[in-house]
Amino acid sequence: MTSTPPPLNPDLRARFAAIVGEKYALSDTADLAPYLAEERGLYHGRSPLVLRPATTAEVAAICRLAHDTRTALVPQGGNTGLVGGQIAHRGEVVVSLTRLDRIRELDIASSTMTCEAGVILAHAQQRAAEADRLFPLSLAAEGSCTIGGNLSTNAGGTAALAYGVARDLVVGLEVVLADGRVWNGLSKLKKDNTGYDLKNLFVGAEGTLGIITAATLKLFARPRSVETAFAGLASPQAALELLQLAQGQAGTAVTSFELIGATALEFGLRHGPVRRAPLESAHPWYALIELSSPREGIRATLEDILAEGLTRGFIADATLAASLEQRATLWRLRESLSGAQKPEGGSIKHDVSVPVAAVPAFIEQASAAVTARIPDCRPCPFGHLGDGNIHFNISQPVDADGAEFLSRWHEVNALVHGIVTELGGSISAEHGIGVLKRELLPQVKDAVALELMRALKATLDPHDILNPGKVL
Repeated sequence: MTSTPPPLNPDLRARFAAIVGEKYALSDTADLAPYLAEERGLYHGRSPLVLRPATTAEVAAICRLAHDTRTALVPQGGNTGLVGGQIAHRGEVVVSLTRLDRIRELDIASSTMTCEAGVILAHAQQRAAEADRLFPLSLAAEGSCTIGGNLSTNAGGTAALAYGVARDLVVGLEVVLADGRVWNGLSKLKKDNTGYDLKNLFVGAEGTLGIITAATLKLFARPRSVETAFAGLASPQAALELLQLAQGQAGTAVTSFELIGATALEFGLRHGPVRRAPLESAHPWYALIELSSPREGIRATLEDILAEGLTRGFIADATLAASLEQRATLWRLRESLSGAQKPEGGSIKHDVSVPVAAVPAFIEQASAAVTARIPDCRPCPFGHLGDGNIHFNISQPVDADGAEFLSRWHEVNALVHGIVTELGGSISAEHGIGVLKRELLPQVKDAVALELMRALKATLDPHDILNPGKVL
């Protein structure tokens, strides 16, 4: 365990404040509050100081001073993380990167965009669209999460099936190291075999090896045709067969394929912004399917997929979005599923992945295991079937004591993660490790891999000042 940092003396506080300016060195309780709690309420941190640098040079100066004085830092983006990785748990200084919010360059010829770490994901998407290009990373928090946070956690999202996760969308990085040195790796090159691929050390490292201050990102052709359908299904196996049918007929045009259980949909309709079910009758499972193409005519392909799915019995009923508003409504419903569980009481959550072919077995086995352990609990699985990432959440039994239910978090984790491991999966698909899963990592990670991770941490951050106590 990392020791608690010493209090920040007034002189050192003044030296840090001088780097960013007093206006951007926050220490009043009310000013600190938004930076010290995460949205699910699981973690409430403490910090004497939040610094809000506006340039890479200021971040570098903060790190140099922190390195020299052994002051621990917690980098933070939009504060939308779900595993506590962005929270100062032991009185560290928070370095908020939201003022690094410039899009430095958009290069159409290279199909790249260079963004600073504090650029909000939705703003990056919009800037790409204005240039008739697509930046495909998309997730529910895109209106507030930032590019730096997305890369630090290797975010996934709804388009990973077609475009990959955040790591796959990075061409180059600019990173401030623990001692204040700046690595300028903002290359646009698709081919560069001059040594180790350093950028992938920092993507997914959750700010423990360096602070990402800018990134060169891949852009894609903007789709001219996007079609969306919502289908009612009998089982996850039927959804898997439908996915295979869709990919067989449409190939890489299948850009999203989301699986939604009946309980998740029920909660979404009850508590979310969409109150009308997409289909007239209820079904045990649902799929939200999206096809995208740079050419017109993809609607006919999706119609053919749905028709064959109905004929072959994969689909019980389906609707095809007839307008942009209907498409937006379907996605609003999907994006509301996580938040809609909160009014139902305590929810024990899992962000896991298994091989796509194993998703039906995982859901069946995990649902049986948790209901046998906690009768009347309500499994609420949903997620990205196309890449095997399922958010296997369990809501408390109706009228049960929420605190008592949540006290069984680790017990239920052990059940679910055991099944995930047996199926060759991962206990963290897209949310990261942070502190929530830190103690679980040695149970599931190869011992040699852990040794290499610790060696990298010791080399790049020998004084353990960057996000200490996270991941390792």
